Amino acid sequence: MKDKIQLAVAVLLVVAGLAGFYYWSASAMIVRVGSVLGGLLAGAAVAWFSESGQRFFAFSRESVAETKKVVWPTRKDSFQTTAAVFAFVVVMAIFLWISDKSLELVLYDLVLGWKKS
Repeated sequence: MKDKIQLAVAVLLVVAGLAGFYYWSASAMIVRVGSVLGGLLAGAAVAWFSESGQRFFAFSRESVAETKKVVWPTRKDSFQTTAAVFAFVVVMAIFLWISDKSLELVLYDLVLGWKKS
């Protein structure tokens, strides 16, 4: 129950920061942005001390560690893959155009007899 209350307070702090952005609409933009950032930081601080917040931040750390293990493709690999995709799209477009024109010829000219003038 304590965990749910902490998360509710965190959400309310974020909402309060967003409400402050509109409440101080006549103020300078730095004040309005500060309100949003303050609400986000206060909400994150309260959520940090909840059990589910701790699990979320642990998951985030593990996700960053896993992302660092990924072997990202080189520029050359990315270019070659993109070129292969574009080539496939062009070949498929030509194939579909030929299929469409063939069916049009068969149906309209041969079956129905609606020859184009």
